[in-house]
Amino acid sequence: MTVGIWVLGDQLWQHQAALASDPTASVILVESRQHSTERRYHRQKLVLVWSAMRHFAAELESAGRTVTYKIADDFAAPLRQWIKQQKITELRVMEPADRPFARFLSTLALPCPLTLVPNNHFLWSVDEFKQWADGRKRLLMESFYREGRKRYGVLMEGATPIGDQWNYDKENRKPPPKNKQQGINPPSPQWFNPDDITQQVMQTVAELDTFGNLEPFGWAVTRSQALHVLDYFINVRLATFGPYQDAMVTGEDTLWHALLSPYLNIGLLQPLEVIQAAETAYKQQNLPLNSVEGFIRQVLGWREYMRGLYSYVDEDYPQGNYFNHQHPLPDFFWTGDTPMNCLHQSIDQAKRTGYNHHIQRLMILSNFALIAGLSPQAVEAWFHAAFIDAYDWVMQTNVIGMGLFADGGTLATKPYAASANYVNRMSDYCKGCHYNPKTRTGERACPFNFFYWDFLARHRDILQSQGRMNFILRNLDKMSMEEYAAIRDNAREWHAQQPS
Repeated sequence: MTVGIWVLGDQLWQHQAALASDPTASVILVESRQHSTERRYHRQKLVLVWSAMRHFAAELESAGRTVTYKIADDFAAPLRQWIKQQKITELRVMEPADRPFARFLSTLALPCPLTLVPNNHFLWSVDEFKQWADGRKRLLMESFYREGRKRYGVLMEGATPIGDQWNYDKENRKPPPKNKQQGINPPSPQWFNPDDITQQVMQTVAELDTFGNLEPFGWAVTRSQALHVLDYFINVRLATFGPYQDAMVTGEDTLWHALLSPYLNIGLLQPLEVIQAAETAYKQQNLPLNSVEGFIRQVLGWREYMRGLYSYVDEDYPQGNYFNHQHPLPDFFWTGDTPMNCLHQSIDQAKRTGYNHHIQRLMILSNFALIAGLSPQAVEAWFHAAFIDAYDWVMQTNVIGMGLFADGGTLATKPYAASANYVNRMSDYCKGCHYNPKTRTGERACPFNFFYWDFLARHRDILQSQGRMNFILRNLDKMSMEEYAAIRDNAREWHAQQPS
């Protein structure tokens, strides 16, 4: 038997399960131009993945592997050719995290059997998450996170969480200082100059008709670089990460965020080593517990929970549309050209970097899409294309579930809908905006306001079944019929003015 191993572009770890299954087997990596054009992927996402793949192939060769690297129109042709040339009798692939690619693998006609090796890029296997989830009335992230803390002994003293609290969210939601003299001065992120391999990839990507800015490109493309980013975050940014992790500040694209998700999602970093690095720093450097716990929650809790839930829900989950929202995606999601400064800032940043932090994604982009009644599928498709860390397993639960409540509450306990008041409190975006964040109707009324109240009124009957919404819904009773009519008219006029 001659085993061959196909390494996918988001599985770039020398100890990934397929490579570990046969340390001497020949390896193939394929850059598929057809796959890259299935959506308008951000240029920096394409550069990251293709450059990281090429660097990884070189690392495997240095480690003694026989490696074939193909750049082709599709996956099938180079795979068939390689299998025949190498006389491969079994092709092994680590199970893809994304369901659409798993379905694609099942349709591949190859001259040898294809064996899927269980994925080891996550702490919880699909089966382990299913065992945890089966029989529960609610699949709450908090319950899952606590189980993970106990399971891996992270920030624990026996059966008790260190500090006698499971989370420190209340300490980690500070708005940015309103007085500039108080200052908010995060350290610069760790970027890298593109090497020759990356520059070659950039030349290729520059010719593609897709989304986002190509330069400046500073992302890590090797494991050693990604480890350097991790070390920099732990030693320079983590101590002050917690308090302002939800804040949004003009001109500060990354604040104290780790910028590790792109590397975790393609295998350059592994979740347990990231978690352990943060916990070790807490113990050795006496770092603030709220910052360390807040970061670990994102990796051990949120990331694992989202992937587990993605694998657990039915395959029709991506078609969810609980509120039956049908409005098309506005053109400004691709251009950033909108007088709503919060959306302009977030989309412009995404265009420049391929990155927004979690509150920009949830409470600016997704919040607006939810209250404005945009199609969940159109919004998810944009998220998948626009962000450097986006994959199907990431975006379905994060956008369809968390951001848009299109799953009807499978994931979240209430819709994350908010007016301009939230944006004004947690950012400085409203200061430079054409609209007035305190006005609900009229020419200068912030769309976040009239869309928010229109959303609550349009869906009052079904929102009443979400117990946490009833207090807010009672505010509708205080609104005059005239004001609600003006709010409804503002919402309809806004949609009517969008290019068709």
